[in-house]
Amino acid sequence: MTFDHDRRFDHFFLNQSADGISSYKAAIADAAEILIQHFASSTQAYSGLMPQQYKFPEFDFELCPEQGNPLSDVLQQVGELVIQHSANVSHPTCIAHLHCPSLVPSLAAELLISATNQSMDSWDQSPAATFLEQSVIEGLCQLFGFNHQADGVFTSGGTQSNFMGLLLARDRYAKKHLQWSIQEQGLPPQAAQFRILCSDVAHFTVRQSAALLGLGHQAVVTVPTDADYRLSPSHLEQQIIALQQEGLCPIAIVATAGTTDFGSIDPLPGIAQLAQAYDLWLHVDAAYGGALIMSDTYRHLLDGIAAADSLTIDFHKLFYQPISCGAFLTKERTNFDLLKLHADYLNPETNEQLDILDLVVKSVQTTRRFDALKLFMSMQCLGRKTFADMIETTIDTAREMAALLKVDPAFELVTMPTINAVVFRYVPQSQPSNQATAALSNQINQAIRLKLIQTGQAIIAQTQIGDFVYLKVTLLNPRTTIAHLKSLLEEIKTIGQALETSLLSPTNEC
Repeated sequence: MTFDHDRRFDHFFLNQSADGISSYKAAIADAAEILIQHFASSTQAYSGLMPQQYKFPEFDFELCPEQGNPLSDVLQQVGELVIQHSANVSHPTCIAHLHCPSLVPSLAAELLISATNQSMDSWDQSPAATFLEQSVIEGLCQLFGFNHQADGVFTSGGTQSNFMGLLLARDRYAKKHLQWSIQEQGLPPQAAQFRILCSDVAHFTVRQSAALLGLGHQAVVTVPTDADYRLSPSHLEQQIIALQQEGLCPIAIVATAGTTDFGSIDPLPGIAQLAQAYDLWLHVDAAYGGALIMSDTYRHLLDGIAAADSLTIDFHKLFYQPISCGAFLTKERTNFDLLKLHADYLNPETNEQLDILDLVVKSVQTTRRFDALKLFMSMQCLGRKTFADMIETTIDTAREMAALLKVDPAFELVTMPTINAVVFRYVPQSQPSNQATAALSNQINQAIRLKLIQTGQAIIAQTQIGDFVYLKVTLLNPRTTIAHLKSLLEEIKTIGQALETSLLSPTNEC
């Protein structure tokens, strides 16, 4: 059917009209040029603008002027004020965080996702998209070794997925051991005794989730790690037994496959055995390391992951997807019954009787983007072997960098990388007291990081271990070579030596 409509608004929307189509084409072309000019063509990791300089007079704008401006003018303004001063995630020395460059197929997918604007809560808002997401989820379950009972849902990333794992762990424990429905009755009286175990270098979202779930930070019990920052199964079992003897209720273990600082992977088979022996929910946070499943060379590091009750995977890390894109998997689809709800206006129960799939029953979000399309298109275009090659290249580069650090007296390497995170510090060559050494070292290493950002040469991160501040690089970008890193390390030494000389000069008195 064709209806007449108000043509004044045609050029503001992508639609069947000539004005709408030409307007969209022009907007996409102009936006692409802005990205090429101010982002892709940049020779630096960052423009060098520091936080104290973010006082743009141009930002003193009227949010919504009475009369709009041409889109080309607005894009030019955004290019100069925002895109030009964005972290260049595609640059080989933008290596601070788990912050990846985006694959071109996924950028093409973003166009389709934003333009079609499918909402992944009910089938009638995302007819084909619902079934593609479900098919991708089923493929992911197979990839990680789950059987046909497994299921999952796309999420905004690791924070949401970890929250969902602990939400289901809490509710499952209450239902199974206390005959209590938290969904219907709220927290049981015994909730104050619930405990969640994880390593002392697990992601902060374990504590965050415990707080949001009404259990508090007190519910999280950390277990010591070994020299490679991996959770110790022997200490884990001791802690479980100790908690039970205190009358507390361990409900879940969170194992990490790729810690943020070190990329360390907990010994999953041993942890899985303990989870089974003590009837505890096992959640594996594989937001970082889950991508190793694509590699024949490194897949063995994830042995035991199929024993998890739930699993976090992020695709906006080593799968090279634009933010945000993650998934939550669980080995028993019936676990989603713990959070299932129906709304007559959205997903009536009659839909299930008609075999209509509404994904909202598996999510803590209602409106969601069709992020599964990005992963689908990327996997279809690259294939497993190319993904594996990219991932293995980054690990090889990280190990080469670690080898350089290990033999250079100007640096201290914390540990050989498991994946592609390298943690180290510049070591001052002067030898004052231990306390003074820590203070001097920390001041220099912090200043090195800021100097690199300010000059636009590199974006690297920092962390702290004990009394010392360390520098950290996360080598997600397969285009980063050992030549880039050799040059970076030489620059760090040059900056460090200059700072050390300046700080220890007799004229530099506080």
